[in-house]
Amino acid sequence: MRAFTYERAASPAEAAVAAARAEGTKFIAGGTNLLDLMKLRIEAPTHLIHVNGLALDKIEGSEESGLRIGALVRNTDLAADQRVRRDYPVLSRALVAGASGQLRNKATTAGNLLQRTRCPYFYDTNMACNKRQPGSGCSAIGGFTRQLAVVGGSDACIATHPSDMAVAMRALDATVETVRPDGKTRGIPIADFHKLPGDTPHIETVLEKGELITAVTLPKPIGGKQLYRKVRDRASYAFALVSVAAVVQPDGTGRVALGGVAHKPWRVEAAEAELPKGAKAVAAGLFADAKPTEQNQFKLTLAERTLGAVLAEAHG
Repeated sequence: MRAFTYERAASPAEAAVAAARAEGTKFIAGGTNLLDLMKLRIEAPTHLIHVNGLALDKIEGSEESGLRIGALVRNTDLAADQRVRRDYPVLSRALVAGASGQLRNKATTAGNLLQRTRCPYFYDTNMACNKRQPGSGCSAIGGFTRQLAVVGGSDACIATHPSDMAVAMRALDATVETVRPDGKTRGIPIADFHKLPGDTPHIETVLEKGELITAVTLPKPIGGKQLYRKVRDRASYAFALVSVAAVVQPDGTGRVALGGVAHKPWRVEAAEAELPKGAKAVAAGLFADAKPTEQNQFKLTLAERTLGAVLAEAHG
């Protein structure tokens, strides 16, 4: 691990200002992803800003939205919150499906959204990776692609986003709240928060330099049967080959977001109009622009069958 400097911020605005002041600055809270990447020398921040003391660890009701989740709320606490379990069960189920109990005790809401891909070529510093070193190439293209993206990729990157929580939040239409170095705040719809790779796969979100996530808000409860199903190679502590977050209403309408198939949580609202017709019709819309490889072609069938099982469970 390379040497770095360290400071504790006294407020979210102060943290944002400090992060914008110098290149190579990162925020750190739980550190469950960042510290691993620093040890591997994939991330090499020159300065870390400790944000755990910023009182952003509360889950609160809101008149404008159903729930406001502080950026530093631990995954374990969020999954166990009675309001989340009652009104947003798809989120609770997605959180419990992720990582391990020990990691969930440390991992934060903001950090979960910002975790980086688990593409094996990204983690191997001997291999070219546009996400790790822009312009170096993508070793995954033409390499081992079984776990990688089947839709939304580009000639520069076919990595997938690893978060389970983000998939559920995409299905719930969450909003990410931030503060900028100039003190201004903004709300970013989760649909716009993560970027597709295009020619700049190293730019993963729309956050600006120094911008700090302060909370994630959920809209008022939408009811319905809410389910999260994750298909993976091991029963636990494994990332999704395919995951499905679904909210299904009694009339058969609803929402569907997928994990494990794209560079960001994958949702195509137009495809959801086909929900009453079944999984095959929805999958056709979700994967209309899919470009799978020979090794991960199976994900298209797996996603359709997983969605079919979720819909069958939702309808009893």
